[in-house]
Amino acid sequence: MELLQYDFMQRALVAALLVGITAPVVGIYLVQRRLALIGDGMGHVALTGVAVGVLTGTAPVLTALVFAVAGAVTIELVRARGRTSADVVLAVMFYGGIAGGVVLMGLSPEGTANLNSYLFGAIATTTPTDLVVFTVLSVVVVLVSVLLGRQLFAVSNDEEFARASGMSVLGLNVTLAVLTAATIVISMRVVGLLLVSALMIVPNALAQLVASSFRGALTVAVLVGGTVSVAGTVGSYYAATASGGTIVLLAILAFLLAAAGSAVRQAVHSRRRRPTENHRHEHGPGCGHETISHGDHVDYLHDGHRHAAHGAHYDHH
Repeated sequence: MELLQYDFMQRALVAALLVGITAPVVGIYLVQRRLALIGDGMGHVALTGVAVGVLTGTAPVLTALVFAVAGAVTIELVRARGRTSADVVLAVMFYGGIAGGVVLMGLSPEGTANLNSYLFGAIATTTPTDLVVFTVLSVVVVLVSVLLGRQLFAVSNDEEFARASGMSVLGLNVTLAVLTAATIVISMRVVGLLLVSALMIVPNALAQLVASSFRGALTVAVLVGGTVSVAGTVGSYYAATASGGTIVLLAILAFLLAAAGSAVRQAVHSRRRRPTENHRHEHGPGCGHETISHGDHVDYLHDGHRHAAHGAHYDHH
């Protein structure tokens, strides 16, 4: 492929794959806890961290990580022990983070020229240093998520049960918040801080439509996240579109297709099980149709369907 000849595209594809795998792994617990938008709040706090890094001449990725982790821990502590609701705290973080980022970016010598690259992603600008940091963070996030998977699942579904079982609910919630913050920093170069939640939530929303278990849903979400991230990066290269927006639109398209497929499948299933009220043939011994034993009754093979008499009507399978 032509794009693999360029070092910046090689780094971009690796970064996209890392984000596509990591974001759904953390996002599945946020979906379980109904905190789908928490990534947006932390993303805006991370923007302030980026601005501090640009203003002070330090690595924006590292300062963004520090601010995002601090914001994540703060919201969990306030949610657990404060009187202010988590929604209010999240809103304050949302607006304060983006306002602080814009103001501080305006004070830097470069002005707000680089603001869009952090808000909407600029995957082609990923540096070798960024890639090393992203790789380390991704490995840590995935490992911790796997090792604490059962505990995080328990806390995400029922905090009271987890607490009664002797688990450190606050500690696990803080851990999940830190993992979320790290994932946001990993994703900011790929899809941008304003779109980061999409990769954490949309693949998991799709997975819930097609999977029947938590493990299956996680597997599907990771596969979808990795696929749309890499495909979106490749597509944005050839179409000359924004990588972050392209990746998110592909994820949403995949979700819509899965939702449509799920609706059709349910309709077909419902139709097959729907009782047939107007049946023109009376089935019974000697009616001329093949009989098939089915549990505690007999089905009659008729017009390619198995008909069973139930009271005053017939069911067909």
